[in-house]
Amino acid sequence: MVKRLRRIGLPRVLALGLAVLTSAAPAQTAFSAPAPTPRLQSLEQAVASVGDPALDEAVATKLPIVRQAFEQVGEGNASYYGNELAGNRTSSGERFDPHAYTCAHRSLPLGTKLRVTNLANGRSVIVRVNDRGPFTRGRILDMSLAAARDIAMIGPGHARVRLEVVREIA
Repeated sequence: MVKRLRRIGLPRVLALGLAVLTSAAPAQTAFSAPAPTPRLQSLEQAVASVGDPALDEAVATKLPIVRQAFEQVGEGNASYYGNELAGNRTSSGERFDPHAYTCAHRSLPLGTKLRVTNLANGRSVIVRVNDRGPFTRGRILDMSLAAARDIAMIGPGHARVRLEVVREIA
């Protein structure tokens, strides 16, 4: 179950939960029979219905749309660090989790969200800066294992990437 939730992503799970919990019964009139009480779905049922057009429409109408702008801040080589550092403290004070979408950058403020695009295959992922580094010459970013897996850089161990700062606009 946890692996399945990780695959579809936390924002999607939260959106599904919101759609399920906020579904309201139709209004009653004085001359109609009472409407049946809506049945709440379990989390498993909500996750299983991912891709259902009716559910996608319900989610889309109940959640605000957040637009994002991207500002390119650099290109260079990135690497990843995996399970060997799990549990160690990062520069932000939190513990390193190889399954989280985080990264280490030398100068960007902690908490900055970056879109990292693998230039070899065009795949991208959004990560949060929570640590300082890399301290290897020629590298501009160290990513977590989960983020590196999403952009297919696990095999070679490093990749040429483009970094863009994510800015939310209203």
